[in-house]
Amino acid sequence: MTVKLIVSTARSATIEIQDGGIYETVQEYEICVNGTPVKTTSKVVTSIFGLKPDTAYEIEVKGKDGASGKVSVKTDYEFVTINVKDLGAKGDGVQDDTTFIQAAIMACPKDGRVLIPKGSYRITSLFLKSHLRLELSEGAELQADTDRWKFVRFPGMIESWDETDDYNLGTWEGNPLPMFAGILTGIDVEDVVIYGQGTVNGQASFENWWNNPKVMRGAFRPRMVFLERCKNITLQGFTLKNSPTWVLHPYFSQDLKFVDLTVNNPANSPNTDGLDPESCKNVDIIGLHFSLGDDCIAIKSGKIYMGRRYKTPSENFTIRQCLMENGHGAVTVGSEVGAGVKNIHVENCLFRNTDRGLRIKTRRGRGKDSVLSDIYFDQIKMDHVMTPFVVNSFYFCDPDGKTEYVQSREPLPVDDRTPCVESLYFTNIQAENCHVAASFFYGLPEQKIKIVELKNVSVSFAENAKVGVPAMLSGIEDCSKKGFMISNVEKLVCENVTVKGQEGQDFELSGIDNFVSR
Repeated sequence: MTVKLIVSTARSATIEIQDGGIYETVQEYEICVNGTPVKTTSKVVTSIFGLKPDTAYEIEVKGKDGASGKVSVKTDYEFVTINVKDLGAKGDGVQDDTTFIQAAIMACPKDGRVLIPKGSYRITSLFLKSHLRLELSEGAELQADTDRWKFVRFPGMIESWDETDDYNLGTWEGNPLPMFAGILTGIDVEDVVIYGQGTVNGQASFENWWNNPKVMRGAFRPRMVFLERCKNITLQGFTLKNSPTWVLHPYFSQDLKFVDLTVNNPANSPNTDGLDPESCKNVDIIGLHFSLGDDCIAIKSGKIYMGRRYKTPSENFTIRQCLMENGHGAVTVGSEVGAGVKNIHVENCLFRNTDRGLRIKTRRGRGKDSVLSDIYFDQIKMDHVMTPFVVNSFYFCDPDGKTEYVQSREPLPVDDRTPCVESLYFTNIQAENCHVAASFFYGLPEQKIKIVELKNVSVSFAENAKVGVPAMLSGIEDCSKKGFMISNVEKLVCENVTVKGQEGQDFELSGIDNFVSR
């Protein structure tokens, strides 16, 4: 067993206990700081709070079987603390504390800390600034207002004075459209850390934000955290719940760390994706717990216009030691992937009760820049996932989603509108109690998936498997206990792949140019 330091602040540290466990450790551990026991944990990624600034610590992890590991950390320097209550915030759940907390943010110097102590703080939107350290203490809850008319409205595109350029500010599902500012919003900021044991509560319900969710009223629904053109951002430790829509939405941003967060929305809440990085680069997602009503993680890069206009793919992601529960997809790519997605590594994660494990959603019209390549899944465990692997090149989103052009199974000319799925790799995956199908890979007949590798993959079905549709495309019927359903792949490599408890054959293949089975 070894211990690795993931991230540290002036007041906290997050460690990774590497004992072979996935999200949950093999055994319970005691954590000691400079020889003093401070907590026990059964999580691989664990945060320790209450540290002092500019101080050296030795963190030791001890197992009941005698296993132990140590890591050293020197916490960051901290200049001063600005307590929001000293500036007028009450935290009584009655007063609107937005102005007082915003004042603390704006007044905080570099190397300073904004402290939100225990209490309930009513707010609308808070705007971040560069070089900010903001701590949500244990027992502190930011409670977002649900009156949409109190939120700042961002227009989608603002044209330059000479009409030769534009400035994108608002966005909705991959298009430049009006949106309400996020509950925590960063625009062109860098070097920001938000951490702590507190909670951000969007207070959304079917009486407010979730009522007629697809209808734009004033603007589209706010995200919980919206980061536009930001750099070097870290979010660590706290809880986000009851979001109006997507919870975490970084947009054209880079060098991002999301560590040991809890994202919790009701299973029936609409469009409450957990984390949707859009046209982002260098993203670490480590030790998060998602339980929500849509995709847990959905990687995007603009729909059609934004992909062609800015040609900014999402790339270089590490997703590790996460637990995904109750969503439509555990890790999704798409459907807004106009600029492509590449170099995604998902490893040592646990998927439970999601509709799909990997979910790729694309379609004709996304364009030639929509290239999906080098997507790796390794050391994944799934339990009660309806269909573990879904690649759908006929996703029927958008007004034209069910047209003949999008849904035709006949090969069409390859042109500027044709997307491409290049390379998908799945290794060391165990999926138990599946229901609908082991997999559903459906490439375009005119632009087949280049390569799919399945190595050391074990799938077994639930005894009383549910019936369902494996993917959202026209002409596909309900099924249950199907094996690997794979169409339109140039090269399919299967090594040590097993399916148990299915009805019918293990593999239903069509349009496979090269099938290698070992």
